[in-house]
Amino acid sequence: MQFIITWIVTALSLLITAYLVPGLTIDGASAAAVGAIILGLVNAIVKPLLILLTLPLTFLTLGLFLLVVNAMTLGLVGYFTPGFTIDGFFPALIGSIVLSLVSGFLGNVLNKEA
Repeated sequence: MQFIITWIVTALSLLITAYLVPGLTIDGASAAAVGAIILGLVNAIVKPLLILLTLPLTFLTLGLFLLVVNAMTLGLVGYFTPGFTIDGFFPALIGSIVLSLVSGFLGNVLNKEA
């Protein structure tokens, strides 16, 4: 049950982020649902490898390079998801920040209700 709630929250967060950030477009709820699944896979498989490979650069920038890693992972999701397009690096960067804020807010709201 928790998996389905997390999936729905992530899909809703993607829809809200695409609405708020210019340069991110999602064709509909089905594209957001597929994007949520791909985002989970990318965060589970690719993101830890990217963090490990960029660890020296992350130390040099005092952790700010993790924003770039998040933008790259969101760009990968946009690349692999049909109906989800990202127009460049800066929409991906801003989108990753907004997505983190929106999903964190929605997660907190749902945890207080449960």
